[in-house]
Formats: sequence, structure tokens, C-alpha cells
Amino acid sequence: MKRQLGKKGPLVAPIGLGCMGMSGAYGQFDDKQSIATIERALELEHSFLDTADYYLTGHNETLIGQAIKGKREKAFLSVKTGQLVGPGPNGGTAPGPVTGRPEYIRNAVMYSLQRLKTDYIDLYTLARIDPDVPIEETIGAMADLVQKGVILNIGLSEASAESIRKAATVHPITALQIEYSLWSRDIEEKVLPTIRELGIGLVAYAPLSRGFLTGEYQKPEDIKDSRAFIPRFQGENFYKNLEMVEKIKSLANEKGCTPSQLAIAWVLAQGEDIITIPGTKQIKNLELNIAAEKVNLTTEDLQSIEAIMPLGSVSGTRYPEKFMSTLNR
Repeated sequence: MKRQLGKKGPLVAPIGLGCMGMSGAYGQFDDKQSIATIERALELEHSFLDTADYYLTGHNETLIGQAIKGKREKAFLSVKTGQLVGPGPNGGTAPGPVTGRPEYIRNAVMYSLQRLKTDYIDLYTLARIDPDVPIEETIGAMADLVQKGVILNIGLSEASAESIRKAATVHPITALQIEYSLWSRDIEEKVLPTIRELGIGLVAYAPLSRGFLTGEYQKPEDIKDSRAFIPRFQGENFYKNLEMVEKIKSLANEKGCTPSQLAIAWVLAQGEDIITIPGTKQIKNLELNIAAEKVNLTTEDLQSIEAIMPLGSVSGTRYPEKFMSTLNR
């Protein structure tokens, strides 16, 4: 059963595919394997493909462009922009400043279209709010792109309730993309009520808290990629969080599902205006994630989950401290 993004937005499957990991964000990657996974998502009609122009400086978009060749009409392309990158460790990239300058947006979208080999983007999202550019100016530039048919819908990501309201005065906002999971629920106080008031849908990324909620990791040393720098995956925080995950694993076993499926089902159970985009590079994980749609959580199940992982129970922030200032602007 498809869900509508916002009051007047498009219909999409409730579980999409986050493609960031296909470009080295979490260790090794294989283009052939990733393309096969994207193609399988389209076959299963879970075609919301989430990417960004800064994922390995365009590699991710190019990969998706290859995967959807000849079947563009089956794909829903969600593209983020506005995050600059710089050189990172081991020859990779690292997040840099954010920008919402209108001239940057107009230029960036054209490069995205070229890499994706398409003439329009279904949902174009400002990845972060630029504190030095009025949000109204950025959204104005994006609204011009809507008028030209270059993009069909406008999104925001990691925005505060105040910024969302300002943006909505310029042009309808279709969706807010933000981290939302059992461990990331701070939006419930102000942001979630605001987007519901304004008729904006929620695209929940990292529903598995970057893999921690899968229950696969037993010690910090198991993490050998960029997640090792996230406070939730470090030292004492790791072991405190692991205690809750072990309880979730037991509850999932009772339900006859995986911990990942339980966590995804919890996100979807928070409202019909929510979709989620767990990321994976492998077909088997894609299929397992999609199967979470069939996990029915009763009121008693939700109460049990809440007892195990109440609001604010996670130890450690969701990003390293130096990146936290870019959120909720």
C-alpha cells in the first residue's frame, strides 16, 4: 500500500532505498552489486531512490543513472544538494560547508540531471540549512526549477520548525527528510507537529541507526568504517546501547521477525504520513527491509518497545560533535 508524501504530494512505497552506502560511506562497495540492488528495488515497486550530489562527488548519482537506464518511469528520484565536500581520509571525501546560495542550486541541479541521465528530478531536497542565506531565497530558486519542470517537488532536510515555516511561505514543501528511529526521536517535540500542521510528509532516514539496531554488532571493534567516529558506537555508549538492542532482538524473535524489521515497522507505525529509506548495498537486505511492511505491531507491541527504548534512552549523539551544529537550523 503506497503512502502520500504530504497532503498533495506523490504516492510512493512506504519503504524506499537509501543509496549512500553504495558510494563508500560504510566501507567497501561494488558497483555491479549496487546496480543489481537498485534494479531489484524497481522490480519490487519500492522505487524511492534516495541519493545526493555530494555522495562521493557524484558517483552515487552516476551509479543510479546506470541502474535506471531504460526504466526511468519506474524510479522515483530523491536528490539532496547544498552540502559541499572536501578531501577526507584514505583518498575519500569529508563533509564541508553547507550552501543554499541560489546560483549554486541552479548549477548543481544541472549536473545532477546529467549524471542521472534524466530531464527531471522527482524530489529535490536542500540537505542542510545555510545560516548565511535566507531560506526564502534558496526555496525561491528551487521554486523556479519547479516552474521550469526541472524538479517536481521541493524537500528540506534536517531543518528546524522555524525554517520549515519560512520555507513553506515561498513554495509548498512536499517532504522533510530527517533522521527518525527508535533512537532519534527529538523531532517529536516541535518538528513533527509542524510538518503535520503544514501537510508535509516525513522521509525518515537511518531507521536502523546506521546499522546498530540490526543487532549485528557486539563490540565497538566490529565497526571498521566511518561509523566508528559516531559517539553512539563508541566505548561505554556502545555497551549501554547494546543492552537495549539485545532486548529488542528478543522481542523481534517473539514476533517472528528480525530486529531490523521491528525497527522499520516501528517507524512506519508512527503515522501514515511517514516513509522510511533504510540503506543497503545487497539484494538480500533490501528484501528483508521491504518485508518489514508486513510486520504488524499491536498496541501491546508498541508499549513493549517503548518500555525497552523510551524517548531519550540512547547514549551518545547521532553525529560527531563537530557536525551537530549543522542540524536543526
